Amino acid sequence: MVDDLGLDAEEQRPDLILVVDDDQDIASFVEFNLKVHGFDVVSARDGQEALDIMETHRPDLAIVDWMMPRMDGVELIQALRADPLTSALPVIMLTAKSMTVDKVVGLTTGADDYLTKPFDTAELIARVSTTLRRNKEFREVSPLTGLPGNARVRREINDRMRAGGDYSVGYIDIDRFKSVNDVYGFDRGDEFIIAMARSLQRASASTGKPSIFLGHIGGDDFVFICHPDQVLPLTKSMVTDFESAADRLYDQKDARRGYIEVPDRRGGKQRAALVTLSIGVAQATAGGRQFNDPRTVIAVASEMKKVAKSQPGSYVAIDRRREAES
Repeated sequence: MVDDLGLDAEEQRPDLILVVDDDQDIASFVEFNLKVHGFDVVSARDGQEALDIMETHRPDLAIVDWMMPRMDGVELIQALRADPLTSALPVIMLTAKSMTVDKVVGLTTGADDYLTKPFDTAELIARVSTTLRRNKEFREVSPLTGLPGNARVRREINDRMRAGGDYSVGYIDIDRFKSVNDVYGFDRGDEFIIAMARSLQRASASTGKPSIFLGHIGGDDFVFICHPDQVLPLTKSMVTDFESAADRLYDQKDARRGYIEVPDRRGGKQRAALVTLSIGVAQATAGGRQFNDPRTVIAVASEMKKVAKSQPGSYVAIDRRREAES
């Protein structure tokens, strides 16, 4: 999972905006202002040309004029939504039409937002930035737990590093989760993962301010980011809540005897204890360790998680090394 949370070149590239408008003056105005604000831009004069461009480019957002020759904005959006490769592309409809009924038509066709001519630069950039952010946050959320995924976790760690305050990053793993899937199937396994997410959320709420960031980076792996003083109250509450919830998800006979029987390759059965949690924590503090790269933070938390796994039951292993010991 450490590699999955590494920063990649694609994530750091500017967003690519496709501008589709047959009015050259407006297209040039939009393109210029987008580039000034750090976006990359590719342009098309009508819907058909936009579809042709899609063969070689993968824009992050499209600004589409309503009235165009050959293929207008509504027809273009319909074509985009019908293609699996572009169905999730966020689209801002650009038009001189201002009647409510026209806006409804555009939005029901599949546009994500609406920008009516004339518009100023501030509104253009605000709508583009908001639509991009909303789309990225939606794509980065785990459909199973509703928690943010890897890319959002990386940004949160970056933000904490830039802010310069004390923070902790916790890496949570459900011990013996594979045995649950092997015995009960993936549907029951998903219930354990959802229970973990809910336990994290309840523990976070009970721990109080400052707000705690929670992430689901895949499978049975979760992340929390908080102030160092919050680590022990958060993890104590979370472990108690999750172990109670997990007991209720096992078959009654398995919960009573404290283990499940997992089939092995020889046709026999091996005993697997009930799930517990291994939690590794990396800390950045003014008087202790500092980090310059999110990958290093995750690597340390992952290292401490391995330490936690070597201990019986649910366990929290916190890295307390100072900079000189790194």
